[in-house]
Amino acid sequence: MYQPKLFASLKNYNKKSLISDVTAGVIVGIIALPLSIALAIASGVSPQVGLHTAIIAGFCISFFGGSRVQIGGPTGAFVVVVYSVIAKFGISGLILAGIMAGIMLVVMGACRLGTFIKFIPFPITAGFTNGIAVVIFLTQIKDLLGLSISSVPSEAAEKLLCYVKNICTVNVCSIIISTVAVAIIILWPKLNKKLPGSLIAIVVTTLIVNILHINVSTIGMTYGEIPSSLPKFSFPAFNIGMMIKMLPSAFTISFLAAIESLLSAVVSDKMIDDETDANAELIGQGIANIMSGLFGAIPATGAIARTAANVKNGANTPIAGIVHALTLLVILLVLMPLAKYIPLASLGAVLAVVAFNMGEWDVFEHLFKKKNKTQFLTMLLTFILTIFTDLVVAIAIGAVIYIIGCSIVVFKRKRRLAV
Repeated sequence: MYQPKLFASLKNYNKKSLISDVTAGVIVGIIALPLSIALAIASGVSPQVGLHTAIIAGFCISFFGGSRVQIGGPTGAFVVVVYSVIAKFGISGLILAGIMAGIMLVVMGACRLGTFIKFIPFPITAGFTNGIAVVIFLTQIKDLLGLSISSVPSEAAEKLLCYVKNICTVNVCSIIISTVAVAIIILWPKLNKKLPGSLIAIVVTTLIVNILHINVSTIGMTYGEIPSSLPKFSFPAFNIGMMIKMLPSAFTISFLAAIESLLSAVVSDKMIDDETDANAELIGQGIANIMSGLFGAIPATGAIARTAANVKNGANTPIAGIVHALTLLVILLVLMPLAKYIPLASLGAVLAVVAFNMGEWDVFEHLFKKKNKTQFLTMLLTFILTIFTDLVVAIAIGAVIYIIGCSIVVFKRKRRLAV
């Protein structure tokens, strides 16, 4: 029977737990601020949409989900998919695909598929995670280098070619600002582990750019004034033909959301010695994506880094995730107009570091040294196909290779035993 973790967590809830949850929620809300803005821009939507997603979907994931400490919102894993869908079908197509994906997630949870999704082979998850990290970095090269490009292609190969053709438009000031931002993000934790380095980097570089009047692109130059209000609730226009056209994208979003959220839950469960209700989590993720779409926001899922930060700062229950969403709401209503002064090079630096940190780069060497050809080949193919083709294609082919490889190993063992 479906029951959100929130209600079970509130039994024997006390003042000490509330203080811990509120503290963790506020800190994670501050951490989520620069990430939400940066991920929105990388996904091809305006900056405030990232906050809308973190507020609406983040609240719903905590309220309706099956984890005690999951933090939901826009994530790097969705950048590739969202950018591609918008490029092909526009924002209206993305919203419809997001709502359809939400419905699929609810159905998956109701059919109790969450238990099976958690057991996707490690080489496949490592392959597409590393591939996504590379794609995220590729999307940031334009802002890191300050290239003058009106529209960047969505495909990786075309994107790289576009960068090479426009390399002569590089802005040295953008390179300096992005380098300073990366340095601050890396070095700041040695001084203070509470305030996120990404936020400090954005504040410092924004002050430098605007005080010294440095010639780099800012959010305001590219997107104009940033509205400090939530979008209105509305149903998207749709028809059967459009829904059929958006089915592959909706499936990709739902599948990715399921994997990311449950992987995040597995990580957080180990940190707090708890067990997430995987099926309730899928239902919560589904409700969150439906609501996100109805408010014109982008797809969301569980964010591993923000969830880990939530735990490390003392979160006990989903109240912390709800406070995280409310913190972002206050920031949206009060401080959002100031976002127009943020340099795009700074946000590019934030996402470049996010891409590096989300990758499991030592896995390549680890699997290669294990001399397990099936696992290594599965991960390598999934990695390459994630970068240069479609994510679902990458996972599907990776799964086929893994199954064939395992079958061959089992067959050889049986033959040896028979002999």
